[in-house]
Amino acid sequence: MQLSKKEAFPKAQVRTEILYGITKEESRKLRVKGTDSRVVEAFEGQSLLSDGRKDCKSEHQDVEQIQEHALASVTLKECSISCMVQAQPLSGNGSWRILSNNAGVPSMHSAVTRFNTVILIDRTNIGPSQIALPGGNCRDNPRDQNLTHDCTAHSVVFDPSTNAVRPVSIFSDTQCSTAQFLANGTLLHAGGDSDGLKKVRTFKPCLASETCDWTESTDMSLLNNRWYGTSQLLPDNRVIVIGGRGSFTYEFLPRKPSEGTYYMPFLNQTSNWEEDNLYPYVHLLPDGNLFIFANRDSILLDYTNNSVIRTYPTIPGEPRNYPSGGSSVMLPLDAANNYSSVEVLVCGGARLGSYRNTAKQWGCSKTCGRMTVTSATPSWAMETMPFRRCMGDMILLPTADVLIINGAQNGSQGWDGSSNPAFSPVAYFPDNAPGTRFTSYAPTTIPRVYHATANLLPDGRILLAGSNPHGYYVYSENEFPTELRVEAFYPPYLHKEYTSQQPRFISYPHRVTYGQMFNVTLFLKVDSDSVPQVDMNLVSTPFVSHSYAQGQRLLKLAVTAPVNSNGVGNQYTLAVTAPPTATIAPRSYYMLFANNNGVPSRAVWVQIV
Repeated sequence: MQLSKKEAFPKAQVRTEILYGITKEESRKLRVKGTDSRVVEAFEGQSLLSDGRKDCKSEHQDVEQIQEHALASVTLKECSISCMVQAQPLSGNGSWRILSNNAGVPSMHSAVTRFNTVILIDRTNIGPSQIALPGGNCRDNPRDQNLTHDCTAHSVVFDPSTNAVRPVSIFSDTQCSTAQFLANGTLLHAGGDSDGLKKVRTFKPCLASETCDWTESTDMSLLNNRWYGTSQLLPDNRVIVIGGRGSFTYEFLPRKPSEGTYYMPFLNQTSNWEEDNLYPYVHLLPDGNLFIFANRDSILLDYTNNSVIRTYPTIPGEPRNYPSGGSSVMLPLDAANNYSSVEVLVCGGARLGSYRNTAKQWGCSKTCGRMTVTSATPSWAMETMPFRRCMGDMILLPTADVLIINGAQNGSQGWDGSSNPAFSPVAYFPDNAPGTRFTSYAPTTIPRVYHATANLLPDGRILLAGSNPHGYYVYSENEFPTELRVEAFYPPYLHKEYTSQQPRFISYPHRVTYGQMFNVTLFLKVDSDSVPQVDMNLVSTPFVSHSYAQGQRLLKLAVTAPVNSNGVGNQYTLAVTAPPTATIAPRSYYMLFANNNGVPSRAVWVQIV
């Protein structure tokens, strides 16, 4: 069954019983709205109890939205409510599971390592976290703005296979920083706020059972302050760092002796009275140039010569970058057209002025713009999402579709700047006809607004962490408290109904070179009278921060038809061709997924060398 298209699956049948604390009339009204205060989630017959959250019923919400996103809880005065939910496993809407009730830190930044762990990073100048540094260690930093002697961690390693959390030590402040994985799998992390503005750090990942930690660089630093900057891994295994508050320049890490910073008039031109050009969207194109989007405008930059090759049309609608909180992906690159056609998708954003007028809580953008940036006559094709969203993370799924998740429907990014959480993920199917590309999935009950993250895991789940729209940790009664829970979203392809269709890797190379043809052997369960249709997709592991996955890319590789392996039942061999150049896929570790008619395998890690 092909799952990457919109299908009509039966929704879960849910029965809610209000046991005590409100009148029958109040109960009836809540049932009509589909609203719960506590919700029991079910996945494959296993129930998990999770705390609900109170939803802001402001004048900017409408009844239809509350009814559409029925698991958003309304405020109930002095009521004690308990709900029982009886549900069948969700076959077409996805499902949710809480993995950890306390990760110790709220995730502001995150990245998946080649050891299947996830590094979660918060800021350091915020006071004590909820997890101690190992071995009784403490961080003594006289430049810390809040706690010069701090014995708590502000970064952790999370293991999704066991849900274990390991604290690690990070010294200088990492608020609103940037990072990329290098060819050897090391995370190069740069910038931040306060004492971290020009700092460079590295994290060399290790097995979950080992004790790798952060290292503050003593021989590498930034030339300009980089607070809200973006980075991209380049074909020469260096990182370009672009922009940041008050920094209309770019620079390289590591830096050659002859290099300095390079002025970008484009960043100056796109900075308005509330900025709206921070964390610019950067996509490395197959020709080696950079597509850069800021505010509502975009350019193609030849970074080696600091030359703007072309200027693209302005996207209609609202500002899209921080603090307006849109997001962007480069849609999958395809070997079928020699990776030559490149499309960029930009979704969400906030009304101009939202950041400076938080009390207004204007509605977020409901539009996406899609443009073929390699076209001779590029233009934005506008599409409408099912509902408004800002601060939505956009994730390339192993099926080559896009998932939009997290965020809010009113306000913007920034401290206490949003309301009306966007609880329901939305899938975008780029190969569908316009008007049929969006599908809403089952909602969560946990608001994830400002400073939350979302990452694709090798097993196909989406890991959600963080949300702290406050200047400090706020754990007391609050509409959006500092969120320490880690949860996973299970897209429909992970439902047990499709387990038998899931491919499994039997053999594959751990390293490949550019243009290399290599064999992959899979276990595929297919009907005797059918021919398996398998795609092979190579997916990067981006650095996620502020609703944008930096360095994210997916390549649809060239592959031959599966051939039965020497008559062995359900074993098939495919010939796969690696990307041809480093401009298409910079040297690094990638997740390789096999897709059997829309059902992806668990990924294996392949290094391009």
